[in-house]
Amino acid sequence: MTQRIEDYALIGDLQTAALVGKDGSIDWLCLPRFDSGACFAALLGDDENGHWRIAPAGAGDCTRRSYRGESLVLDSVWETPSGTVKVTDFMPQRDTAPDIVRIVEGVTGQVEMAGTLRLRFDYGSVVPWMRRSDGHRVAVAGPDSVWLRSEPEVKTWGQHFSTCSSFTVAAGEKVAFVLTWHPSEDPRPALVDPHESLVNALEDWHAWSARCRYRGPYREAVIRSLITLKALTFGPTGGIVAAPTTSLPEEIGGVRNWDYRFCWLRDSTLTLGALLACGYLDEAAAWRDWLLRAVAGSPGDLQIMYGLAGERRLPETELGWLRGHEGSVPVRTGNGAVTQLQLDVYGEVIDSLHLARTSGLSNEPHAWSLQLALLGFLESRWREPDEGLWEVRGPRRHFVHSKVMAWVAADRAVRTLEAEPELRGDVERWRRMRDEVHQEVCEKGFDPERNTFTQSYGSTELDAATLLIPQVGFLPPDDPRVVGTVDAVRDELCHGGLVRRYSMEGPSVDGLPGGEGTFLVCSFWLADALRLTGRVKEAEALFEKLLSLRNDVGLLAEEYDPVAGRQLGNFPQAFSHIGLVNTALALARALGTPGQDAG
Repeated sequence: MTQRIEDYALIGDLQTAALVGKDGSIDWLCLPRFDSGACFAALLGDDENGHWRIAPAGAGDCTRRSYRGESLVLDSVWETPSGTVKVTDFMPQRDTAPDIVRIVEGVTGQVEMAGTLRLRFDYGSVVPWMRRSDGHRVAVAGPDSVWLRSEPEVKTWGQHFSTCSSFTVAAGEKVAFVLTWHPSEDPRPALVDPHESLVNALEDWHAWSARCRYRGPYREAVIRSLITLKALTFGPTGGIVAAPTTSLPEEIGGVRNWDYRFCWLRDSTLTLGALLACGYLDEAAAWRDWLLRAVAGSPGDLQIMYGLAGERRLPETELGWLRGHEGSVPVRTGNGAVTQLQLDVYGEVIDSLHLARTSGLSNEPHAWSLQLALLGFLESRWREPDEGLWEVRGPRRHFVHSKVMAWVAADRAVRTLEAEPELRGDVERWRRMRDEVHQEVCEKGFDPERNTFTQSYGSTELDAATLLIPQVGFLPPDDPRVVGTVDAVRDELCHGGLVRRYSMEGPSVDGLPGGEGTFLVCSFWLADALRLTGRVKEAEALFEKLLSLRNDVGLLAEEYDPVAGRQLGNFPQAFSHIGLVNTALALARALGTPGQDAG
């Protein structure tokens, strides 16, 4: 049976991640990095494109599953007529080579298990050569080599270009499998002890989770989202990918299928805010430092996204041999939006560096010079149309959100110079720019008849991004124009109680056919806007609704279809979980129960 997007759970080692279905099959894994070619790509095709399933013989989905405590160690339990069995899946934080560990444990009775490992390198297109070596199964194709071993050894055989196994576990018995990748030209890396690795993984995750300063309401949801964000972090550089997947559809059967295995600049301020508020200063500093490295260079060359280490070239390609998730094609790698002009990212970068500076992170000597350079470029370009934060593939427009973020850039420079007048910079210059942007947005981006800000100058369409106007400080929450915008977005963009990014009726603003689901982070923004405008109970009710959309292990994709009742888009989505954390913390403060440890 095809697994839906929400049927998956996440495991990872802070350099890559895998998706494990309720049926015990790992259907997505890129090795050795998030952005490498997948060796399990059944998520975007079928079993022939690569997967690894371990489950009771003849069984379907597991009876129940959960993460073990505040960790990324997944336990899946099957209750069968002959007994109960548990499969524990995790990825140890690597020394050199990535490993996947799967431990099968008999709980009661006796259960016959079946395993199928089907390796297909390069997104399911390359069938490796398999051989035996010292009791291990070894797969080699081009630059990739994978070793499979079990403890104790179980009988395996080849069948239909796959490795199959059959074994029985009784109560108290354990069988561990370890899958290890390394470059094919290198010798096999040292073997990890699966049971010792499990102990270490639990200790590492529990110690990390214990650092969270937040102890208020929604603690379980907050810590699970923070663990997810940590799992989406590329440890060597501190960059955080938007999602570990590519091409999961925003509409089942549609063409809105994008590669999200990169780092978006616009996530930076919200990510930093969540990490800093919860006490994760090291992670916040690592993200800030990644940001500084990635955007270094000419301000005119600033991109909206970068690779894990700040790579700039992310060419978009279609993989025609994959049929797509539930027939949603094309499947893409790379992302053509990298070349777009999105003026809002200048504001987001400057806002992020301002937040880092005012939150106690150690100042980097060149950070202020970089902000001035970015602001100088923005000063000469903010009047131009752009593609906007939603990366539309239609004509450029004067998007209101882009102009608001240009105001943010100037405003944060003014605030910094007012607080630290010894810094280099012309505060009056940036005050003039700030005032000019503000005046133009209020004149050209506001519809006085409907009492709402619009998506772009002269348009009638609405945009959920205008919900951020009070949050960034462009106007106070009690301004009638803010209240009117919140009401308009809620009345016109809500579907099933959740928020769409913009109107999908009429001519397409984004230049693409078809539709999409409601956008989860926009729904969190609506909850924030309702809270700011004094409607705390409504905000709390919407937040509770959003929490109910998480899957059984607390994960959210990018979007949600309220009619079909299912998640859509790449999964799990960092932006959705960032929204959850920030809204939870803000609601807790509004309700008078911040639950924040001192420090």
